[in-house]
Amino acid sequence: MTGALPLPALHASHSGCWLRDGNGPTRGVGTGAAIVAAADTPLLLLNAPLVATRLGYPDLSGLDLLELFAFVHPAQFVVPTPKGLAHALRLPEPEGDDAVPALLQQAAEALLATCEAEDWAEREGAWSALQNLTRLRWSWAPLLSPRIAQPERAERWLFARLPEWEDAPERPQPGQVLLDPAAVSTRLAALTGAGAEARPAQLAYAREAAHAFAPRRREGQPHLLLAQAGTGIGKTLGYLAPASLWAQQTGGTVWVSTYTKALQRQLRRESRRAWPETDRTVRDDGSPPVVVRKGRENYLCLLNLEDALQGGFSGRAAVLAQLVARWAAYSQDGDVIGGDLPGWLGTLFRQRGVKALTDQRGECVYAGCPHYRKCFIERASRASAQADLVIANHALVMVNAARGRDVAQRPTRIVFDEGHHVFEAADSTFAAALTGAETIELRRWVIGPERGAKGRRRGLAARLADLASYDEAGGKAIAAARYAAEALPGDGWLQRLIEGTPSGPLEELFAAVRATVYARDESGGQEAGYGLETEAAQLDGPFVERAGAAQAALAELRSPLIRLSVRLEALLAEPPDWLDGAGRARIEGARHSLAWRIDLLAAWEALLERLGGPADPEFVDWLAVERAEAREFDIGIHRRWLDPMKPFARTVLEGAHGVMITSATLKTSFADGNSDWDGAVARSGADTLGIAPRLSGFDSPFDYTAQAEVLIVTDVPKGDVAALAGAYGRLIEAARGGALGLFTAIRRLRAVHGRIADRLARGGLPLYAQHVDPIDTGTLVDIFRDDPRASLLGTDALRDGVDVPGHSLRLVVMEQVPWPKPSILHRARRLAGGGSAYDDSLIRARLAQAFGRLIRSREDHGHFVVLSSAFPSRLLTAFPPGTPVTRLTLDEALQRVGSGAFGQPVNRETQI
Repeated sequence: MTGALPLPALHASHSGCWLRDGNGPTRGVGTGAAIVAAADTPLLLLNAPLVATRLGYPDLSGLDLLELFAFVHPAQFVVPTPKGLAHALRLPEPEGDDAVPALLQQAAEALLATCEAEDWAEREGAWSALQNLTRLRWSWAPLLSPRIAQPERAERWLFARLPEWEDAPERPQPGQVLLDPAAVSTRLAALTGAGAEARPAQLAYAREAAHAFAPRRREGQPHLLLAQAGTGIGKTLGYLAPASLWAQQTGGTVWVSTYTKALQRQLRRESRRAWPETDRTVRDDGSPPVVVRKGRENYLCLLNLEDALQGGFSGRAAVLAQLVARWAAYSQDGDVIGGDLPGWLGTLFRQRGVKALTDQRGECVYAGCPHYRKCFIERASRASAQADLVIANHALVMVNAARGRDVAQRPTRIVFDEGHHVFEAADSTFAAALTGAETIELRRWVIGPERGAKGRRRGLAARLADLASYDEAGGKAIAAARYAAEALPGDGWLQRLIEGTPSGPLEELFAAVRATVYARDESGGQEAGYGLETEAAQLDGPFVERAGAAQAALAELRSPLIRLSVRLEALLAEPPDWLDGAGRARIEGARHSLAWRIDLLAAWEALLERLGGPADPEFVDWLAVERAEAREFDIGIHRRWLDPMKPFARTVLEGAHGVMITSATLKTSFADGNSDWDGAVARSGADTLGIAPRLSGFDSPFDYTAQAEVLIVTDVPKGDVAALAGAYGRLIEAARGGALGLFTAIRRLRAVHGRIADRLARGGLPLYAQHVDPIDTGTLVDIFRDDPRASLLGTDALRDGVDVPGHSLRLVVMEQVPWPKPSILHRARRLAGGGSAYDDSLIRARLAQAFGRLIRSREDHGHFVVLSSAFPSRLLTAFPPGTPVTRLTLDEALQRVGSGAFGQPVNRETQI
């Protein structure tokens, strides 16, 4: 029996509160008594923000076991639930809520005892970190101090412990080979392993994927493969087989791009089969064969961390900085978003402290940073140039192709998994948004932070001070840019707009945008709390004049930035004596940052120039006031490509040699049950380059007739939140948990959760929800996966970003048909794409992706429920062939779900 820390412990869930004294016993208490106990003395808790939400007491504080776990075991994973904590510490799992307080006492003692163990793997740096945390009055510090002995030798500071990356020679051009189909088959067999089930479709898929790696025949004409592979084909290993074989034979790099972090984690695991060297992390030459690349904003910035540790953060945020520093010393790659930093750590501190430790605004000084040689971002960038496989996301691949610093490192062999999201990623990547939030960030990048702002943020003049002192023309350009940036919105801009006192040409323009949007609003106030928009058309003379003044102000800023870029280029061409290698790298980085801002300003100017003239058929422009819960947070003018695959084709495809786009839902299905490739080809960018892609389709091997059933419930009135909540609650009870509830509106999600969470919890069925529980989405999915009795409510992010095979997910419930949001952008694309047929194709794709969450293996069974009294029959072809579909009442659906019957529906409408 593990010892227990004799301190009081509190556990609160939707089913009640339990308090245990230092030496027992445990007793149930009311919410008021729990709050009084927490206010009187520090209590042992698990996930204090979640407990605070359960109690309705936001000021709750105490001894959070998750904070202690993050200190004792940095960079280790734990599901932040009593069950997850017990598993991580090898303690008995609590049998019920009333046993949780005792578990918290045992877990606290186990973690504290670890610090006294000789084999504590994370001992280095703990004593020094504890001294800092003691000064910060961290609640765990007094309990840890007697458990951690002062080391005989002084511990190295974090920044001295981190290894430096090393330069490597440029990789030669990859060889030109044609992959032998027999060799691809052999490689696939090696990846799947001896004794694995033979999957002919997976083998055929792998051989098709090999065509994307053939030598390119003409410049600007890549091999393009569109491959639809139903769930269960095994497409990950299917494309990794030819990819790893090609990389081995040619010495080249393959990029695999995903849309969700969940698939990135899966790829990281699966890649170990193709590159067994990853078991040792690195190859003989010291480089990793597989690298995960993300945008700069995903990695810890060491300079920001140093600033936070030295006073940039205060209070609870300073404690967070110390725990992140502990993690950084043991992290695999410094990835704070989806990497080995626990997703729950940032939420414990109730602010965006983790994001403040990343480079969110492109302010990196590159070689001018004292930690440049230890930078996690630079390490990942250099490692990817030497890697066989780079795992990235769609946005990064597109941004890297559009404005990567090193043209030679841009990807040329790319696999876009989750390919149905490539259009969406391109739409966002190649968009332009002239908004208050964007312009104030540009102002801060040029000028620096406003007076009184904390942190290390510096303006352009401070970052290039040595250039300004050496080069007169460069110094004048910096001064001119700083002066011109004063015309951009400053702190308090939104409040000035609301009060009718805008300052400067950009604020004047945004004031006109706001006034126009509200003047044209036809919602009658019914959409309070949601964003408003209107077409950028039929604008009056004063509006166009303000747009012209704003355009001139932006041009005034762009001009000196261009001159500065030219001076930096001249410095590199004829370097002064004092310019060493690190200085060159810093100037190269500055040029890259300048080019990005110059392009951004040019896009904004082009957007404003159009406002007074005829519409450009290539683009869709609109004015918007962004709101959340009736509070305005941004105002601006937006531009999107009508077809974002045009810039995608020119930027990504044209420079590539081979591209594969794969997904379970590429083809367009129709009401008659047929499907074709026309939509997938149009959304691939192939038409822009005049190439004919290779098309391949592979059906899922799952027996949907026996494994799943679609239930369309017809008697839940639309708009009746009470009836909707009742349906969700009864369905979850019938399934005994394991339900994923999908909503199209956050407001309805919260309303349903608030009505049923307590009742379900009292029945032993915990319910979690996005936008309600103070937990990040990735951690919510981890909790859901770990507990077969738990259920999870969410929105779009869960529709195709969840991979939960097995018994933990056996019911998917959609509140209604996922109709497209009737935005200005959607209206334009609908008009260009065939009207209602365009809408139907989008809805079928969303239904197919949501249904795909349900059956992830041959052993899975489940029900897919849509609460819709008038579900259109033409949309039923969204589901896989053979899937039984039944229209029925809620009571009948409860009987089907509760009995666990599949594949033999009563009153079946059709079997697709």
